Amino acid sequence: MHTQESLLNDLKALGLDGTGTLLMHSSMKSIGEVEGGADTVLDAFITYMKKGLLVLPTHTWSYINQEQPRFEVAHSPVCVGILPELFRKRPGVVRSWHPTHSVAALGREAKAFTAEDHLFDTPCARGSSWGKLLDRKATILLVGVDLKRNTFIHGVEEWVDIPGRLTDDHEMLYTITPDGTEISVPSRRHCGLSWSEHFWKVDEVLEARGAMRKGKLGDAVVRVCDAALVAEVITEMLKEDPDLFSDNEPLKDPERWVGSRSQ
Repeated sequence: MHTQESLLNDLKALGLDGTGTLLMHSSMKSIGEVEGGADTVLDAFITYMKKGLLVLPTHTWSYINQEQPRFEVAHSPVCVGILPELFRKRPGVVRSWHPTHSVAALGREAKAFTAEDHLFDTPCARGSSWGKLLDRKATILLVGVDLKRNTFIHGVEEWVDIPGRLTDDHEMLYTITPDGTEISVPSRRHCGLSWSEHFWKVDEVLEARGAMRKGKLGDAVVRVCDAALVAEVITEMLKEDPDLFSDNEPLKDPERWVGSRSQ
């Protein structure tokens, strides 16, 4: 059985910067049996990142829409797992106000990091928390999940302005702030194919280019992603091949993206 101490040792072995910015996507089940359950996992991460900034996605895109347009910052449940759902309720955690792609943050500059998400009409705008991950040279940790769950790649697609990713029209969504104020957040949504289901295709390229490495946390396979390098590599690939994620087939010539580039 894993404990807080053993999980802390795993985090140290992963070589994470405890004073930096860390965003985690996760599958609690993948970690295995943990003494104290999900709360112990969160305790380990919070302890490890006590001098930095810990961020978890608190998305609500699966149910906040035109039919159910009101996102309550303090109450709307997360649609991406138990760890972020518990994390958003922890003392001191600040949740951003974006109606579909909010994040929750704890630690250094958490309020500033989350403050502006609702000012943008797209899920992963360059000026939002997703873009700030790039500015802060953050680490993105995928615990027991693969690149298909890496929302940051949606951000890169948005910043490169790949066509067909976002609706042209806006939905009128509303955010209910923690003090009960209702604000309008007109929002464009992801559309078209299930693009993220194809993100796995660049797994080997990112690893070969030094943008990602693998390790373990408990029983889970972990992908440790350098946000800046991930953005650099995927921007390069999308500019050369905007249809990169348009199908679910393996890359035809992965060496094209590895061999001729600087490491």
